[in-house]
Amino acid sequence: MIEINWGQPVHLVLNDAGETERFCTIEKVQYWLKRKWPVADGARIDALRNVEDAMDCIRPVADARNAFINAARSAGYQPQAAA
Repeated sequence: MIEINWGQPVHLVLNDAGETERFCTIEKVQYWLKRKWPVADGARIDALRNVEDAMDCIRPVADARNAFINAARSAGYQPQAAA
């Protein structure tokens, strides 16, 4: 298996209590989109497609990151600047 460089971690604020989650691998992003995502909308489907294409080296990882951030916003999560 090829290791895909995800780049800088993506931090999401998950709820009003300020709980956060750190996404530092594309595999974790894929897992969350498949198993833990709170909504099954078009943004999630697009993000999952982009992530899986990036894992197969047929789409840039930057596209997957952007789609993931869009899906996060659609799900009510807020991206947080890395500390």
